[in-house]
Amino acid sequence: MGGLLSELGKKLAERWLSLLVLPGVLYLAVAAAARTLGWRHALDIGLLTRQITAHAKTPAATSTGGQVMLLATIVIAAAAAGVAAQAAGAFLERLILAARWLTWPAPAPALIGWWVRHRRQRWDEADRIHHAQYQLALAPDPADRPDPAIRHTAAGIRARIAVERPERPTWSGDRIQAAALRLDRDHHLDLATCWPYLELTLPDTVRTQITDARTALSRATTLAGWAMLYAPLTWWWWPAIPLTTIIAASARHRIRTCADTYARLIETATRLHTPALATQLGIDHTGPLTPELGAALTRHLRTQLPPPTTPTDTN
Repeated sequence: MGGLLSELGKKLAERWLSLLVLPGVLYLAVAAAARTLGWRHALDIGLLTRQITAHAKTPAATSTGGQVMLLATIVIAAAAAGVAAQAAGAFLERLILAARWLTWPAPAPALIGWWVRHRRQRWDEADRIHHAQYQLALAPDPADRPDPAIRHTAAGIRARIAVERPERPTWSGDRIQAAALRLDRDHHLDLATCWPYLELTLPDTVRTQITDARTALSRATTLAGWAMLYAPLTWWWWPAIPLTTIIAASARHRIRTCADTYARLIETATRLHTPALATQLGIDHTGPLTPELGAALTRHLRTQLPPPTTPTDTN
């Protein structure tokens, strides 16, 4: 038991160090450089070196007690910066995925609704061109077939907007929503209703892959949170501008990649393992997931609303 707790403590310490302290120390170093150099001397390494040397010679930095206090202060400040980045990342994740944007406080739903309608119009136009060109490409005579580049361009534009007709304000949010849309369209399965039950019956390897993909998505949004923390430093130090831009661009790419992976795993696991869930629930079925089975599972697992209350006579 003691060995298990020791190993668990070691892993937690490594995780705390890699996710919070080390990125926080880097952030503190950049912030110190920004505050010391400013815009006028942004790349003056000599000035930065002299300032560091001067601080290192102060009595507080040369004494043992001062060094301990300085190290503790750096670790605590770095950890605090890491916690702030995680909090900012959690906030950005809610904004990016936008699962329940219609319930957000006003005027957010009106503004987001306008943007979603705009994305739908662009997606519908690209989809219309793609299908029209696809039908023309089926012509028996090759001379009557149009240039396939038009069809491929329309398909690319449509994919850049969303993989399915947009329902959320971002590509990543729509990518996760697409899993639910496809399962409902193809198999009449309500993913939100069935997933909590299905997740508990998945094989350990599949569940681990899905958990890892979800964790990777959270880490990607945390990277976007770091970009938010670096952005104010651009006020003092112009090199922070390209640094913030690189971090933000990397976060955007990682969020999209992780959202795509997470959605693919959820959709694949649902299509493959839903028949096994039906068997455990006593629903007779053989073969793969079908619309009949999806509808039956949804009806079986959906929680019924309470009956409407009857007004009581107050007389």
